[in-house]
Amino acid sequence: MSPNVEGPTHASVPSAPVIAAYSYCEAVTGTQARNFAYGIRLLPTDKRQAMSALYAFSRRVDDIGDGTLPPEAKLARLEETRALLGRVRAGGIDEDDTDPVAVALAHAARRFPIPLGGLDELIDGVLMDVRGQEYETWDDLKVYCRCVAGAIGRLSLGVFGTVRATGPDAARADEYADVLGLALQLTNILRDVREDAANGRTYLPAEDLAKFGCSEGFSSDRAPAGSDFAGLVHHEVRRARALFVEGYRLLPLLDRRSGACVAAMAGIYRRLLDRIEREPEAVLRGRVSLPTHEKAYVAVRGLSGLDARTISRQSTRRRI
Repeated sequence: MSPNVEGPTHASVPSAPVIAAYSYCEAVTGTQARNFAYGIRLLPTDKRQAMSALYAFSRRVDDIGDGTLPPEAKLARLEETRALLGRVRAGGIDEDDTDPVAVALAHAARRFPIPLGGLDELIDGVLMDVRGQEYETWDDLKVYCRCVAGAIGRLSLGVFGTVRATGPDAARADEYADVLGLALQLTNILRDVREDAANGRTYLPAEDLAKFGCSEGFSSDRAPAGSDFAGLVHHEVRRARALFVEGYRLLPLLDRRSGACVAAMAGIYRRLLDRIEREPEAVLRGRVSLPTHEKAYVAVRGLSGLDARTISRQSTRRRI
């Protein structure tokens, strides 16, 4: 995708069926992804609608992977979803189609230069889950994270576009969006370590688990006997922080409201990371979250541009 996209490429007013389809996607987003919803409410209507369509389709893919169907049925459903994506890509979805997510996504893809191949990558990542793939090293885990989160960053950039910037960073917008997605996903993995274990999944690299004595997994609200669970968490937190530093270079390349959206979503996750770092074993007792007032504060900081300006200065100093 060209890094100099400044806005929608199809500015026609949506029809009533399309507006209804977007409303459905926004309802899904508001009830299923409150952190995400906090960020996209800062966007203008057309971009907010497109991001909701992306989320609703992604949610459908995730729900298949996380559902209770047997693996064979999940594989079939994922391939059906990939076929639907193919219809969207080929312009084969009519506005009166009975699937509101497909209708909204098809319209969003006409409005914005969204790289829909990122949704194929998401399906590939969920297929890894269904097949029970394990990750020996961070490099192995990065492949998964790029599918389920880095791809979402690149899809989102198709909606946001970038301001007309020059210099080496301007050509690396896709890369920064990808890296920021990795940072968010690694934070998710730390937050959900107990929930994932209950579902028979372990995402943290096996070599890291072994290094800190955590290879037996996380089946209770206490760390494995004799392990250095805090050391493991702090090791992964440092990795996530480095990814955030790199990924935040995207912010100065975005227009004000898109930058505010990204800053709000990323800011919420950075604060979650702070909480996890302060009390590592809290993730074994339940899901760590931020109160509503703190999310609102992060959103205000994003909208004011404080985070974008601060991070821009930090990135400049880091390169000097």
